[in-house]
Order: sequence, then C-alpha cells, then structure tokens
Amino acid sequence: DDHNKENLFNSLNYDVAAKKRKKDLLNNKTKIQYFHQEKWIYVHKGSTKERHGYCTLGEAFNRLDFSSAILDSRRFNYVVRLLELIAKSQLTSLSGIAQKNYMNILEKVVQKVLEDQQNIRLIRELLQTLYTSLCTLVQRVGKSVLVGNINMWVHRMESILHWQQQLNNIQITRPAFKGTTLTDLPLCLQLNIMQRLSDGRDLVSLGQVAPDLQVLSEDRLLWKKLCQYHFTDRQIRKRLILSDKGQLDWKKMYFKLIRCYPRKEQYGDTLQLCRHCHILSWKGTDHPCTANNPETCSTSLSPQDFINLFRF
Repeated sequence: DDHNKENLFNSLNYDVAAKKRKKDLLNNKTKIQYFHQEKWIYVHKGSTKERHGYCTLGEAFNRLDFSSAILDSRRFNYVVRLLELIAKSQLTSLSGIAQKNYMNILEKVVQKVLEDQQNIRLIRELLQTLYTSLCTLVQRVGKSVLVGNINMWVHRMESILHWQQQLNNIQITRPAFKGTTLTDLPLCLQLNIMQRLSDGRDLVSLGQVAPDLQVLSEDRLLWKKLCQYHFTDRQIRKRLILSDKGQLDWKKMYFKLIRCYPRKEQYGDTLQLCRHCHILSWKGTDHPCTANNPETCSTSLSPQDFINLFRF
C-alpha cells in the first residue's frame, strides 16, 4: 500500500509539473508574439486609476519600438528630442525596465553617431542634459527618486562620461573627393542651400569653412528668415537690436531669441494619436482601428505632446 501511494503521489506530481511546463511554454510564446507584433499602445481617456496603472510613460516607451526608429533618418531627431525631454524631467516617471530600455536606446544612438559622424553636437547636448539631471537625482538618493541601486546609476553616469569622451575624440577628415564642392556652385545656389539650415549654429559653422561662405553666412536676409521661421512677430518685437548702422541686427536677435523662447521644431516623421480609437503609434504602423478612414483620424504629436499625454 505504501508503495502504491508513493507511485500515485509521484504520478500526481509529474502531471502537475507537466501542466505547469505546458502553461509556462504557452505564456512565453504568447508574450513573445505580443511583444514583436504590437508596436502601438492604447492611451486611456481621462486621468483614471486604470490609466495610471497601465498606460504609463514607461510602458509607452517600451512598446513603441524606438530602437528601430533611431535607424530611420526621418525619426532620429524626434527620438533624440524625446530622450532629452525625458532626461530633463521625466526620468523618475520611468519604471526600472523602462529606465534600462532608455539607456540601451541611448547607447545605440551614441554608437550610430560614432559610426556615421553625424548629429554630433545634438548628442553631446543630450548626454550633458542627462548627466546634469542624474547628478541632481543621485544626490537625492535618500528620497528614493531613482529606481535601482545607486551603484548601478553611478556606473551609468560613468558610461555617459565615456560616451562624451568618445564624441569629443571624433576627428572628421575632409573626403578625398576632388569633384564639385559647395563653393564651386553659383552664389545664388549657395545661399539657397544655407536657407535650408534651421539652426543658426550650423550657419555659423558653415561660414567658418571658407572666406566666401563667411560673407554669405552674414547675409541679413538669411538671419531675418531664420528669426521669422522660429519665432512670432510679437517675440521678435520684444527683442529688437539695432546695429551700428541703425539697421536691425537679425543675427544678434536670433541668438538672443533662442535664449528667451523655444525654437520651432520640425520632424520628418512623428508619433501619431488616432482620435477615433486613441491608439498611439508611428505613422504607417498597423493598429486595430474601426474607423472607415483611419488615415484621416491621426494627429501628429510633438515630443512634448507625447510627454503631456502621460501627465495626470
């Protein structure tokens, strides 16, 4: 009898273990499919307890496939700006997993810049913003403002310093190509190209390349259009600066204005919120919308709009 009871007990344990393994396997498969297939997130209406428990900034950050977005030139600046806004004020809103994901994406951004040597200044500014924020937050560790061990965050800060050093060590070499250069083009074309630059610092840097470009980069009309592009007439009227000749000094006004007001942001591609089903996704991403014309229901969100969705 004891032998039979033991066999029965072992048999029951085996059945339970087998069922548990089968259930775990099914759950794992479901999670993997769910993670890879759904690259959108439903944003709840209103500031409800349900929304606070599920639809958080960290959850959205994990679900919206930012790792792939940084490889798309149309989305790169958008993601970098979003990383900067989170670094300034939203780090403590991220869960531990979301914070880890944030650092992983940041590392991929840095590696991309090191490889293609583009957007160096943009990423330097992002890293400096993040490092400054972390210095402030780590000093307040007693108030539990950061998720995770303090040593882990110190290690991450060391990584940021290392990335900054790598960016500072980049040596951009002049290409060996001996064909037509920018200065070989007619002056009207050179000026037209300069008008495409939306950052005054890029215009100043371009003017340092050659004496002829220096003259063009000081063009008053060029700086006037730059001011009018980024700022309203009312903002401009409040910051008028006259030159020695009694004319408006648009270049000085531009750099004064950017210290006082945010510049206009423009992106090739943005996250979009469907007004019909309240699903947040990248443009072109399929989502289960019941509207007859889903394309007409989408509203583009700026990085700040994205952050504001999760403030409640």
